[in-house]
Amino acid sequence: MTEPVEAAAEAIIGLYSRHADDWARMRDGPLNAHERAHLERFAAALPEKAEVLDLGCGSGRPIAEGLIGQGFRLTGVDASPGLIARCRAAFPEHEWRVADMRGLDLDRPFDGVLAWFSSFHLTAEAQAAMAAVYARHLRPRGVLMFIGGPRRGVAMGTWMDQPLYHASLEPSEYRAGLERAGLIDIEEAALKPGEDDSVRVWTARRGVSD
Repeated sequence: MTEPVEAAAEAIIGLYSRHADDWARMRDGPLNAHERAHLERFAAALPEKAEVLDLGCGSGRPIAEGLIGQGFRLTGVDASPGLIARCRAAFPEHEWRVADMRGLDLDRPFDGVLAWFSSFHLTAEAQAAMAAVYARHLRPRGVLMFIGGPRRGVAMGTWMDQPLYHASLEPSEYRAGLERAGLIDIEEAALKPGEDDSVRVWTARRGVSD
């Protein structure tokens, strides 16, 4: 990567921290039909009153809010103090932590781990290391769902007039990393069915040890 792109990757946390209020306003609305369909699939795979770890939880709306409404117990992690403050104010009975998902270790497992449009802001190398983070936070048969791109590479966007970094591994790399981390039942689906360039929704489960 060139130096400007590397700088954009490192600037993600600061960008969302500075514009926490703007992000909260943008996401404070209903899910679109494509998001809703996949997240309903995630929720349906969880046990009743499941404990869910939401990585890159943002303001808690609409994702965590929807899961809470279904009776799940949420632990949200985000690197933006402003966004976590909003979560704590809106949903004080749940757990919210200011932390970087890279290398995260909460020392306890969950029934589900969700990284919805969050881990794809990490570099490809950091995303490769996330398989271990996902696995250590899942109970046996626990459910994982996260977003990746359709192919390896960097995609730059713009938000609040600032560069917005996204990256992806090759699908084969995501799959191999998940398998090495002990995850099974790995599936990849386009966010928008029928669109080859659509971002990918990955699901998997933690294997059961002998």
